[in-house]
Amino acid sequence: MAINVARKVLFLCTGNSARSIMAEAYVNAVGKGQWRAFSAGSKPDGRVHPLALVTLAEVDLRSESVRSKSWEDFSRPDAPMMDVVITVCETSADETCPLWPGSPRTLHWPIPDPTVADGTIEDRMATFRGVFDLIRKTVDGFLVEEAMAPRE
Repeated sequence: MAINVARKVLFLCTGNSARSIMAEAYVNAVGKGQWRAFSAGSKPDGRVHPLALVTLAEVDLRSESVRSKSWEDFSRPDAPMMDVVITVCETSADETCPLWPGSPRTLHWPIPDPTVADGTIEDRMATFRGVFDLIRKTVDGFLVEEAMAPRE
């Protein structure tokens, strides 16, 4: 009998307050036991952006366990071994990343930062919703590709 072990993905951003948090929550909701997501930042804000939490609530995604944390938490020898590490913003893609245990595959998804949006609360929420929609589409494509890829 085969034991199903979830593959692990780490989403990285600079502040770990919005994009990487939303990606983590979405993968954990749709991964169907096949994927377990985590997120972290190179310079974590120490808080999840309130509009990211509102966005997750609007699409009925759980957010009570998400928190802003450092990528150093995932580079230690006792950290969970990732299968894939994905940067979701321009600045963290250019930074020197730690060496990840197990040498996971790395990807970069240039997703706009919704936290810099200006305007009314409605304008800012529209930006967060648009970024979440992009994350959803990108994650969905990634999961389909991964399901079709041969496993070693």
